[in-house]
Amino acid sequence: MQTNAIQRMPVAFWMGQSKPHNVKLKIVLAFIPICALAVYFYAHHNWHPLLSATTIDRIVVEKSARRLSIFRDGRHIKTYRVALGRNPVGPKQQEGDMKTPEGTYKIDTRNAQSSFHLALHISYPSDEDNKRAAARAASAGSDIMIHGIQNGRGWIGAFHCWKDWTAGCVALTDEEIEELWHVTPDGTTIEIRP
Repeated sequence: MQTNAIQRMPVAFWMGQSKPHNVKLKIVLAFIPICALAVYFYAHHNWHPLLSATTIDRIVVEKSARRLSIFRDGRHIKTYRVALGRNPVGPKQQEGDMKTPEGTYKIDTRNAQSSFHLALHISYPSDEDNKRAAARAASAGSDIMIHGIQNGRGWIGAFHCWKDWTAGCVALTDEEIEELWHVTPDGTTIEIRP
């Protein structure tokens, strides 16, 4: 009688477990929401936020480095990672070429109702840009902006920088364009370098 009872005991009992548990599965299931929160925090966090009284007088975009830096009285304030036009190498030549312009311009207007979460308009095209395009019997294009992510897609956050995706504009995260919007007065110089 005793032998039958021993034979009927599950293998788990002999392995030191009273019930079979999948501890690894529980750890993985607990880890998933932690990872999701960390990824969301990374993608939407504004690192080193500026003081509300900050104003800038110069923006420098370095296309090859995918970097936008802001300055006040020659002093570097902050740098952001950016995405550019889908065809980023070289200056904008004409409308539809998907290039981000190169040169010195001004922030001349702003659009709070933009399709791309806030937009600071760049004074492209200059007279020189128009002459170059006219020599090619083309339009230089217009509506070059510094803007956030397309409305409804802000969840992408900082991951938008993995690929150049604009039609020639300079793109930041929604959190970053909100900060830049507040510190950039109209008339601010913007230099876009290769």
